[in-house]
Amino acid sequence: MPRTKGGVVSRRRRNRVLKLAKGYFGSKHTLYRTANQQVMKSLAYAYRDRKRRKRDFRRLWITRINAAARLNGLSYNKLMFGLRKVNIDINRKMLSEIAINDAAGFTVICDKIKEAVK
Repeated sequence: MPRTKGGVVSRRRRNRVLKLAKGYFGSKHTLYRTANQQVMKSLAYAYRDRKRRKRDFRRLWITRINAAARLNGLSYNKLMFGLRKVNIDINRKMLSEIAINDAAGFTVICDKIKEAVK
């Protein structure tokens, strides 16, 4: 049986990796071995950070809500407790948007909470 050479398949596989490595710094976009290592690492980072992004945004929203609540004389903890007590069902993303873009509306919410907690 004659020997078959895997040149086309190997080249295609290497070119696929090098295409993914386009734009990387130094030899990471030209040399196959370093490019392959970096592509594998980058794909792992991408998978990890898709999960991480959700955590990061939640932290950001909580920080913004806390800052706006403290301007209105409440802590974040008391604000969230008061929201549940007053039956205002709003998620943290929308609450942070209100805190940033509609300070008067956020103040109204805080006033309702202060009345209910007292």
